[in-house]
Amino acid sequence: MSTVQTLADGLAADVPARPHYDVVVVGGGAAGHGGALALTRARRSVLVVDSGRPRNAPAGHVHSYLTQEGVAPLQLLATGRDEVSRYGGEFVRGSVVAAERLADGRFRLVLDGGAAVEADRLLVTTGLVDELPSVPGLAERWGREVLHCPYCHGWEVRDQAIGILATGPMAVHQALMWRQWSDDVTLFLHTGPEPSEEEYEQLAARGIAVVEGRVTSVQVTDDRLSGVVLESGHVIARQALVVAPRFTARAAFLAGLGLEASEQEVNGVVIGTRVAADPTGATAVPGVWVAGNVANVTEQVIGAAAAGVRAAGAVNADLTAQETRLAVQRHRRDGLAGAEPGRGAPAAL
Repeated sequence: MSTVQTLADGLAADVPARPHYDVVVVGGGAAGHGGALALTRARRSVLVVDSGRPRNAPAGHVHSYLTQEGVAPLQLLATGRDEVSRYGGEFVRGSVVAAERLADGRFRLVLDGGAAVEADRLLVTTGLVDELPSVPGLAERWGREVLHCPYCHGWEVRDQAIGILATGPMAVHQALMWRQWSDDVTLFLHTGPEPSEEEYEQLAARGIAVVEGRVTSVQVTDDRLSGVVLESGHVIARQALVVAPRFTARAAFLAGLGLEASEQEVNGVVIGTRVAADPTGATAVPGVWVAGNVANVTEQVIGAAAAGVRAAGAVNADLTAQETRLAVQRHRRDGLAGAEPGRGAPAAL
């Protein structure tokens, strides 16, 4: 049984324990757990819907996460689940396949198993899908020796023979960046654009080799990446290969609420899609917040957790404001508004 399956099996419930929650958190990664923890500590009823198959499961460790440096991704989430449960948070295994707003303003979510649940607010932390370049063998090595983030994996491949697979205009930038971790970096032009004269000069100045021709596969020896195979049949020895996936937000189910993902750019280059939101994670649809990679494809794990907490604070404040409005309405309806302005009801004797 794989570690990914183990995490999924830990989410024992397939059906929500109750029909309605203050907040349903869709997605159980770092952002989802961070948000759920803050909300449960705010005494909100919270359900986390999670498939148990996180994006970073193939990676061996999480890095640059203060006090959790080097922790296994699944262990981080298992610990987070225990912490959320300690404050009354609930979990259900599954994925949300449809969402709609009801006449009373609540949200109704349908899970892939057919169960449904309602919520006053939604916090969407579903993350993204890494769409890898179409080269045989990349997917099998993804998160191991096929990488994309130097801050996540650079230290682990320091001083090794690193290749950069060019598939877009950011390839030279990647090559120059990864040069910080190794002096043996090769840029494979593959399907990427020809570097400009200035870029060629930068590459040469940093000692980065440039190889023309398409890459057709990767070579693996003893369960480790050992080379990059060119269309010519030539194999260039490499121990790690850096790629530029397209990062696609997991947000299809939000279409029922009128929310769709939009393109996210870096330096004018489209690198993927995300659900647009304000700094608190509030989307264009009232009552729906997003956090983590579904809102920002470049967010790292620690940033995603922080974004979840920040969004949770906004969600709780919004619920508090609504509850106050309703309380004032009841106060007036019950005739208590006759008290002098600024004064509450008389204390009971």
